[in-house]
Amino acid sequence: MWFRPCPPILFRMSETPVKQQSTAAFYGQAVASFAVAMAATAVGIYQLDADAWVRGFLAIAVLYLVTSAFTLAKVIRDRQEAGQIVSRVDQARLEKLLSEHDPFEKL
Repeated sequence: MWFRPCPPILFRMSETPVKQQSTAAFYGQAVASFAVAMAATAVGIYQLDADAWVRGFLAIAVLYLVTSAFTLAKVIRDRQEAGQIVSRVDQARLEKLLSEHDPFEKL
């Protein structure tokens, strides 16, 4: 006497973990840290014993570096999110395939 096995327990897409967001304290610390770093760099460039064109060049270089860092962070985040979306689509396809599969169906 054989019993039909129970289907495997799968996590549905609605049960996947929710994306965690940063706390307000972490966000505030990040903004404050950025502001302090930019202010310290600006004061350092202003106090630098050099010609105005050298200080201007350094200021533009710092601004370019900051915008490049923001762009790089956004690109990395977008790539990671795209990978998660592809993974979730593949997971949904696998769930559908497994739910439709009957191992005891006669060929």
